[in-house]
Amino acid sequence: MGDIVQWHHPVPKAKKGKVKVPIHPICHKTIHANFTNNELARIGEDAEKIRENAAIAKFVAWIANKPADFDAPTR
Repeated sequence: MGDIVQWHHPVPKAKKGKVKVPIHPICHKTIHANFTNNELARIGEDAEKIRENAAIAKFVAWIANKPADFDAPTR
């Protein structure tokens, strides 16, 4: 991770999630661009399930060699 860190609720606050984990901002944006709050609530803290998603796997492969503070727009 770079100098900028965001805090992510694996189970969204709207779904009564309390746990927060540090996450890179572009990764945070990508997760929320690809999953609804309901999906995230079902997945919970299982990061491997997030990584199994085809769009996330493609993103992880793309971002792997970028600088730590890299940022870009997400869709």
